[in-house]
Amino acid sequence: YMKRTQNEKILQIKNETLVVGIDIGKKFQFARAFDNRGLELGKLLRFENSAQGFANLDAWLQGIMQKHEMTEVIVGFEPTGHYWFNLGDHLVACGHKLAIVNPFHVKCARELDDNSPSKSDRKDPKTIAMLVKDGRYRDVYIPVGAYQELRELVCERERLQERLSALKNQIVRWQDIYFPEFTTVFKDWSKQAAWLVLRHFSTPQKVIDAGAQEILRTWREEMKRPSLKRAERLCLVASQSVGRKEGTMAAISSLQFVMTEYELITMRLEQLKEEMAECLSQIPNAYRLLSIKGMGVVAVAIIISEIGDISRFTDPRQLIKYAGLNLRENSSGKYKGKTTISKRGRRRLRLGLFQAMIPILATNAEFRALHKRNTTRSQNPLTKMQSLIALCGKLLRVTFALLTKGIAYDPEKLALETTTDTVHAA
Repeated sequence: YMKRTQNEKILQIKNETLVVGIDIGKKFQFARAFDNRGLELGKLLRFENSAQGFANLDAWLQGIMQKHEMTEVIVGFEPTGHYWFNLGDHLVACGHKLAIVNPFHVKCARELDDNSPSKSDRKDPKTIAMLVKDGRYRDVYIPVGAYQELRELVCERERLQERLSALKNQIVRWQDIYFPEFTTVFKDWSKQAAWLVLRHFSTPQKVIDAGAQEILRTWREEMKRPSLKRAERLCLVASQSVGRKEGTMAAISSLQFVMTEYELITMRLEQLKEEMAECLSQIPNAYRLLSIKGMGVVAVAIIISEIGDISRFTDPRQLIKYAGLNLRENSSGKYKGKTTISKRGRRRLRLGLFQAMIPILATNAEFRALHKRNTTRSQNPLTKMQSLIALCGKLLRVTFALLTKGIAYDPEKLALETTTDTVHAA
């Protein structure tokens, strides 16, 4: 299958095709152009990541195409962070085809010309172009419309989640230094009672000065059933606290700032969930994934944002490989190593599938039955982790069917499939 795909890619490079390799940078890019046999056409171009730089690239391409009577351009590059986004949009708007080459392939092929591992702005564009010429690339997919909006929302959510984790660690660190006994009264500092204490009575001295009745009165303003016993216990541990007493004014100010940021991020995450639901409503058949018990809006948003337009896939096996869930064998001669997944694919898609599978197994009877069958079958039983990974692939197959065929999710069909497989295994 992969050879056939590579052959098709090679056949796309015709006599009239100009193959361009570009070494992407933050400020400057370097480009070299070749024909379908690998002969270089024109000189190395250094252009800036600006409107004038893009105009220089266009003029350079047009000059080479006219001189050598070429009609189409395919531009290859490494996916260097976000620096290629603007250039990629410009090239697509000009009608050129984009091709992404694997950075690992570039590293391996770099020594073919001069038997040297050296890397330079002149060398890399040629290496990239030769990989494209040989069909060793993948087509660039630039999501548009709701798909791009969804991807941006998912990326923002990921960044906010990372920041939220950092803020949680800062609050825990603050407690360990200034009020280590706090956790003996409150198991979770983010719950309402503990949060109000951190907001109004951050240090042990403030708790002592306020007293149990004042703390109880503050709780009553926000809570339905505040506990006097807990307030008294908090005052007791505060009187025996070994927390630091120097620099508390600055520490309290810092804590309040961190807590405010925590609240803002939490509210933004809720807004993102609503915006994700709005985007999903614009994507054909996306709502069908929500009918899978255990799948929430965020999980569906992550999966679809990474897949993009499902019509670009013709087989669920392509989707599994795209996620990096295809199996990789490690054997040589008499040695036979473990078979693992390749992990050569969309990392966020794999993570999204894995995170979605946890609540699915907790609430979804048919997937739980599949998990039980995988781990208890008589021949080659899987470990729990192996079964989880296998079920992620199964979820992708179900996703492919629901999105491409527009059919409703049928739990009974999945349960029947599980029963049939068990009978065959027996």
